[in-house]
Amino acid sequence: MSSAGQEAVELAAVAGLVLDDWQQFVLHVGLGEREDGSWSAFETCVNVPRQNGKGGVIEARELWGLFLGGERLILHSAHEFKTSIEAFRRIEALIMNCDELRKRVARVRRTTGEEAIELLTGQRLRFLARSGGSGRGFTGNCNILDEAMILGDDAMGALMPTMAAVKDPQIWYFGSAGIGGPSMQLGRLRRRALAAIDSGEPDPSLAYLEWSISPHARECRTGCTDHDDPESPASAARANPALGYRLTLEHTARERLSMGPEVFARERLGVGVYPSDGADAWQVIGEDAWRALADATSRPSDPVAFAIDVTPERSHASIGVAGMSGEAVHVEVVDNRPGVGWLIERAKELHERWGPRCWVVDGGSAAASLIPDLEAALGCEVVKPKAREVAAAVGQLYDAVTEGRLVHLDQAPLAVALAGARKRDLGDAWAWARRGVDVDISPLVAVTLARWGLTSDVAEPEPEVEPWVAYG
Repeated sequence: MSSAGQEAVELAAVAGLVLDDWQQFVLHVGLGEREDGSWSAFETCVNVPRQNGKGGVIEARELWGLFLGGERLILHSAHEFKTSIEAFRRIEALIMNCDELRKRVARVRRTTGEEAIELLTGQRLRFLARSGGSGRGFTGNCNILDEAMILGDDAMGALMPTMAAVKDPQIWYFGSAGIGGPSMQLGRLRRRALAAIDSGEPDPSLAYLEWSISPHARECRTGCTDHDDPESPASAARANPALGYRLTLEHTARERLSMGPEVFARERLGVGVYPSDGADAWQVIGEDAWRALADATSRPSDPVAFAIDVTPERSHASIGVAGMSGEAVHVEVVDNRPGVGWLIERAKELHERWGPRCWVVDGGSAAASLIPDLEAALGCEVVKPKAREVAAAVGQLYDAVTEGRLVHLDQAPLAVALAGARKRDLGDAWAWARRGVDVDISPLVAVTLARWGLTSDVAEPEPEVEPWVAYG
């Protein structure tokens, strides 16, 4: 097997980008070619902890595609707009600061949302922030998907059909350890790689490269009976190929003390959580039953109820809404993002736009800490269901699904949450399990509470009365 990897390494050096050994190795593998000159791997996935230099691999791959590979269109996308823009600025600097490359550039587009580099010979490198529709209508010879740990079915559904008519295309995924529900595609790729290891038969179209540790012996796939010690310097070295170059053991030791064991294991040691996509999925509500209630044209009518939920480790949060749609209740995930810092402003915006009958937050959940700030921002009291009411909310949603009295938009975050959902006992009833699941459960909890809030006995805001009516 031959490879265009060395060409990419040497071109990067011309642009002033000197690559580490591990970065060169990734390029040699990912740019491997069959005897007929086609790519050995249709998909290449690089799963490596942060700050190890994956951006350098991305830049080298894009430089090769533009200047040597003859790829007419390269699409670079990231989950967040700011990440995509930063990548654009970095490669623009590499190209424009190199006389040999700059003279081949026809134009650089810097308009927001239209960032691109175009060559005199027609090749283009475009930068996008991912959404359900970004990439539709574009046919990329190479697609670079950064922040692959936040990559679900909607984005892949927008991308894959565009590549059907392309001769010998490639997809490159770059990310760090899986974070549950949003890591649906990354988890799928990882399972394919592990299946290839278990069977001894290579996946014919996937090159998967991961740097991580195995904190549990049961995760070992090569006959090992021991596990890696998360506090050992050897573990830090195993999971971070740039240790000694961009990272030091002293810095990783400080991170471990500051982050706490769970976050440190994910962010520095590559220990991820990947959603289920097999026989163990959809254990509570069947997939067929859920999909049968999908209605892309459904919209909630006034009055509506909103709810907020946060994962126990505060890694993700969701806002859900419920409102009547004909004879059924419409449930929808309004927003689902990493972290919690965005919630208050987003809730205020939705409150001003919709004037809902209530906001619901489980007072016993991780979201409870937001209630004082939320009430201050909204100017109303947040409804805080008791444990028995949480159980009732889950039961109401379950019954609505089984009896066909609910509609939804078939959103990926909600489907992923349901696929991995499990029960937890709550007295004589049950609720959604928050711990011990491999998905971000917050979208499901949010719509469950919103649906409960739509019909529960709460103090609704009084309607505004025009002055001439009150005093006329």
